[in-house]
Amino acid sequence: MTPPAAPERSPLRPVTGLWYLLVLLSALALGFGLYAYSIQLERGDIATGLRNPGNGGAAWGFYIVFYVYFVGVSFAGITVASLARLFHIETLKPVTRLAELLTIVALIVGALMVLADLGRPLDGLQKLPMLARPSSPFYGTFTLVVSGYLFSSLVFFILAARRDAATMARTGPRLLRPLYRLWASGFREEGVAHARHWRTSYWLALTILPLLVIAHSTLGFIFGIQSGRPGWFSALQAPAFVVLAGVSGTGMLILFALLARSIFRIRDLVPEAAIRWLGTFLWVLAAVYLYFIIVEELTSTYAAPRADRTIAHEVVEGTFSTSFWVAVGCLFGAFLIPFVMYLRKGGSLGWLAVAALLANVAAVVKRLLIVVPSQTHGGLLRMRQGVYTPTWVEAGVVIGGAGMLGLAILVFGRYFPLVPSHVTDEQRHTPVPRDPLRSIVSLVWLFGSLALIIFGLGDSFRLWSHGELDPRVPFSPAIFATGVILLFSTAIVYEAFPARRRTPPARVAKPPPRATLRRKAMPPRVDVRAQFRSSRDRRIRRTS
Repeated sequence: MTPPAAPERSPLRPVTGLWYLLVLLSALALGFGLYAYSIQLERGDIATGLRNPGNGGAAWGFYIVFYVYFVGVSFAGITVASLARLFHIETLKPVTRLAELLTIVALIVGALMVLADLGRPLDGLQKLPMLARPSSPFYGTFTLVVSGYLFSSLVFFILAARRDAATMARTGPRLLRPLYRLWASGFREEGVAHARHWRTSYWLALTILPLLVIAHSTLGFIFGIQSGRPGWFSALQAPAFVVLAGVSGTGMLILFALLARSIFRIRDLVPEAAIRWLGTFLWVLAAVYLYFIIVEELTSTYAAPRADRTIAHEVVEGTFSTSFWVAVGCLFGAFLIPFVMYLRKGGSLGWLAVAALLANVAAVVKRLLIVVPSQTHGGLLRMRQGVYTPTWVEAGVVIGGAGMLGLAILVFGRYFPLVPSHVTDEQRHTPVPRDPLRSIVSLVWLFGSLALIIFGLGDSFRLWSHGELDPRVPFSPAIFATGVILLFSTAIVYEAFPARRRTPPARVAKPPPRATLRRKAMPPRVDVRAQFRSSRDRRIRRTS
């Protein structure tokens, strides 16, 4: 009698007491942010430090600073996951899910910062998808960044975690098992499923990486193509936004990875080699951005027009000099510490955490130096200089966004494994059988989404409006965003499409031929003559 099989164990581990403390602090921060925003809704934007440029203030402040910062934090997450998939970097595989989760939550928080900046957010949410023009700074934000960037990261995250969702549907908390089953719907623990996901994730990663560069370059173009605003108009804005996004995002991923190892007791699952790889990535990006700062300051100081030189001097040695040198010092520390660890091929992870923290401080201060000085001191007309001082309402809303980011990651890690389960190379490279129906449905879905993208983008550019200000078809920007979303959902259609079960025909034993039956049924033939001769010979031998 075989013993009963042992019950399957949950991959989740008990959390430490620090988890409860951080959840409490994050919840309090989120509540404080909601209270601060309610004050802003009640009193209007006068409760903030935002004022009109040229009249002594700045129209963009903390909200836009942290919008750019949170979107920048999201950059490194999905970049690390995509690089690990494209180049088979096994060292990074344990932190890919945490990186993808950081990307999704940071993008949502960044979008909320934009809504907080709008004086009438509900009115903006109605008119933006209906009437927005591609020349608007926020058209690319809500189509490429929020719709395309966010949804592509979400698709990558959902498909990569279906296997663990199937495991949690059997071993996780009973109240959440229906959600786990919905997440893992259609998943089968077989080599073909893993091989199909391996193929899908490759094309997703190959598509997401250029989209990341385009999305973050779009943020840089919001500032860089405004020729009437000295200090912003620069060809370096787009690449600098991409690189600084990598600096802040890599630093934040290092901090969350170190916290997760301690809080969720996964030190054995997240090796130090993965975090040290991120440290190497951090000092390379920090060195590149330090080079951009040097080039930008030299150009604006010696060869720029008078208004740009004024801004440069105010930043380096004037009103904003303290903030500038704090940003440069923190950025240099974010470069030097992991660089020394790289040369020594070792070092404490605590110092790497310090470098990651310095990288994020530098990113926030540098964003502030990009957004504010060109509004308060950068007018081409002779207007009085302004001053921007953020109020507690703005700071409270930003703190609430940070609390939301931490709370989402902490709660998710409590009820879902943050480290992906291991998949062997044999499972990944299992031959995938041909499935014409799956391919046809995926191609129809793909070309349908491309048609929506072309139509929505063309009408957003007013190509068919014949001079009218409004698009010919209402909500054409929303049609374009919907097409972008459906384009990336093609991966879900291809991978989660139900496979046809081909049951082989039952084998029926064929009856043996009649000759065989006749041969088996007949008794053996006996040669009577041979028997008579042999008995006669025996008698002759006996008598003789």
